Amino acid sequence: MVGAIASGQIAEYVGRKGSLMIASIPNIIGWLFISFAKDSSFLYMGRLLEGFGVGIISYTVPIYIAEISPQNLRGSLVSVNQLSVTIGIMLAYLLGLFVEWRFLAILGIIPCTLLIPGLFFIPESPRWLAKMGMTEEFERSLQVLRGFETDISVEVNEIKASVASANRRNTVRFSELKQRRYWLPLMIGIGLLVLQQLSGINAVLFYSSTIFQNAGINSSDVATFGVGAVQVLATILTLWLADKSGRRLLLIVSSSAMALSLLVVSISFYLKVIIIFLFVIFFEQFYFLFLFIFIYT
Repeated sequence: MVGAIASGQIAEYVGRKGSLMIASIPNIIGWLFISFAKDSSFLYMGRLLEGFGVGIISYTVPIYIAEISPQNLRGSLVSVNQLSVTIGIMLAYLLGLFVEWRFLAILGIIPCTLLIPGLFFIPESPRWLAKMGMTEEFERSLQVLRGFETDISVEVNEIKASVASANRRNTVRFSELKQRRYWLPLMIGIGLLVLQQLSGINAVLFYSSTIFQNAGINSSDVATFGVGAVQVLATILTLWLADKSGRRLLLIVSSSAMALSLLVVSISFYLKVIIIFLFVIFFEQFYFLFLFIFIYT
């Protein structure tokens, strides 16, 4: 949460690449704390550092992808970020079947470490450079992204106009959000974000092995990997359906299905207790009727 709150300001002051470099440092240190933990305090500190880094990355990466992408590919490339996240989760579950958690934490250091030198070989966001008034760097970055044989003059003018328009819109004060015309978009945006976080997905992912064990599944780790694989398949399916069925319809279907799924899961876990109570109730009825018939016949 702290990383997410700070990410916007960090990304504005040091750029998208700088933000990702900053996020890599707590991620690396966090994995080291976890992998060489001597007691639970090391695990807590490692998780806090990881959370801070992931909070920054979760904001910066989609923004960077959107700002470097051509307009006709922007939506698809930003969606690929979510697909990459689910693939990463699936790979973590898969590796967890074969290696100890300490070694798995060490493996987590590798992508974080590779990210730092890798950032030196990619251009900064052209839109951020334009926003900062770095005209030459902005055009050079865009030319690298689009290819040296591509005429970027039209896109340069579009980005300049977009940045100028955004700067004018940013003069709106926070207090002005109380105006009635902002209520609906604010409620929709905030509501969807709250629904996403309160849906319970993090609890399901983090405790999937425990959930499967409580459900009586012996190979809980394999079943957990199955969750990761299903995530990847569902993301691919959603990417395909998003442009065909529309976002609103998919949101209605997915949120309704989530509610129904959680209801079925909760009933299934309490079903044993409920069935015992039902058995006792109907047994008492049976026994009472049995005595009644026995006595009066």
